[in-house]
Amino acid sequence: MAKFELKLPQMGESVAEATIISWLKEVGDTIEADEAVLEIATDKVDSELPSEVDGVLVEILFNVEDVVKVGQTVAIIETEGEGSEDSNKTEVPTPETIKGGTPAEAEIVAQAVVTAKETVSNDFSTSEKFYSPLVKNIAKEEGISVDELDTIAGTGKDERVTKNDILAYIKTRGTAQAQPQKTEAPKAAVQEAAKTVAAPKSTPATPVSVNGSDEIIAMTRMGKLIAHHMVASVQTSAHVQSFVEVDVTKIWNWRKKVKDSFEKREGEKLTFTPIFMEAVAKALKDFPMMNIAVDGDNIIKRKNINLGMAAALPDGNLIVPVIKNADQLNLVGMAKSVNDLAGRARNNKLKPDDIQGGTYTVTNVGTFGSIMGTPIINQPQVGILALGAIRKVPAVIETPEGDFIGIRYKMFLSHSYDHRVVNGALGGQFVKQVADYLEAWDSNRDI
Repeated sequence: MAKFELKLPQMGESVAEATIISWLKEVGDTIEADEAVLEIATDKVDSELPSEVDGVLVEILFNVEDVVKVGQTVAIIETEGEGSEDSNKTEVPTPETIKGGTPAEAEIVAQAVVTAKETVSNDFSTSEKFYSPLVKNIAKEEGISVDELDTIAGTGKDERVTKNDILAYIKTRGTAQAQPQKTEAPKAAVQEAAKTVAAPKSTPATPVSVNGSDEIIAMTRMGKLIAHHMVASVQTSAHVQSFVEVDVTKIWNWRKKVKDSFEKREGEKLTFTPIFMEAVAKALKDFPMMNIAVDGDNIIKRKNINLGMAAALPDGNLIVPVIKNADQLNLVGMAKSVNDLAGRARNNKLKPDDIQGGTYTVTNVGTFGSIMGTPIINQPQVGILALGAIRKVPAVIETPEGDFIGIRYKMFLSHSYDHRVVNGALGGQFVKQVADYLEAWDSNRDI
C-alpha cells in the first residue's frame, strides 16, 4: 500500500489559508479520484476539496474550524501500490494506470510518465488552479506553460482540466492563435498590495447591557469576516462620494423591445446590470487611474479591467465575484458572465478564483429599493460605484421648440473613491463619463 498526502492547494493569488468547515468523509471511507473529501472556507467562498487519487481515508490531520495554510497536508489517503509517498514528491501515474486514447495520445502520456519519473517539476506550483499530476506532466512534456495551461477549458468536476482536455488541446494547438502574454504587475507587488488593509486598532468595546428578554445571536463566520473587512477599509481609505443623476429612458425602452428576442436566442435573461457594467468598463479605459491599487507609497496601475459585481448569497450576505477582462466582452458576453456569476452565488457554487483579481467594483443598491448609497471600497481597490433604483419621474425636456415636462426613467450613480490617490476631479469625471455613456445609448442598437 502507498500513502498519498492530500494537501490544501493554491486557491487564488492572495489566498494563503483556509478554514475547515466540515469533513465529508470519515476515516475508513473509500474515496474516488475527484470526490470531495472536505469543505473549506477562504475569505467569502465556501468550496469542496477533492481527492486526487482513489483510495481509503486513513488519517484526518485537522479538525473542523482549524485554519490550514496553503501546502499543508490535511489528510492521508491509502492507495494501491507499494511504498509511502514523500510529502515533497508528486505522485506519478504508471502506464498501467492510463487508459485508452489513440496511439499518438498514448505516446504523449507515456512520455509524460517517463519524464515525471526522471524529475518532478514544480513549474505549476504557483498556479491558481488545481491540476492533477498527470496533466502537469503532459503539459511539461509538450512545453505548455502555466499561463497557457490556465486558458484550457476543463470538463472535469469544478471545470478542472482532465487528461482528455489537454490531449484535445494539443491536437489543435498548432492552429490556435497564440495566447497574449500576461503583462500584469509583478506577483510579489500585487500580493503586497492586497496586504495594505490595516488591522483595526484595538479599542475597548462599549459595554452592552442584556436583560432576560433579549436574544443573543452569535455572528456567523461570514458576518465576522465582512465586519472586519468593512472596518479595515474605512480605516485604510479616505472615502469621498460623488453623485450623478442619469436619464436611462433610452435604455429602458430599448431593453423592453429586445429582452424577449434576446432570451429566446441566447437562452439568457437580459437585465440592466450588463448594460451598466459595459459602461463602467468603457469609462475605466478612459480613466485608467481609477483602475489602480495602493501599495504603500506606490500606485499599481492595473493592466486588466476586472469588474467586481456584488451579488447576494442564500443567507442574505453579499459577495463580489469578478468578471475578468470585462472591457473585452460584448454585451452578450457580459450578460452571460453576469448571469453565470449571480446564479452560482445564489447557489453557493462560486470557487475561490471567482472572487480574486478584481480592480473595480459595482454594487446595485437599487435592488433593495434605495435610490442612492455610499458604498465602502473593496480593498485594495480605490473605487466602487453604487447603482440606484430606476424611477419614473417628471423631468424638464429640452427641445428646439422649447422646454416641456415629460415622464422619464432616471437613476442615481453614487461613486465612492479613495481620496488618498483619487481627487475630486477624477472621481467626478469618471462617474460623469459612465452617465454620458448610458444617456448616449443607441436605441437602434443590434444585439
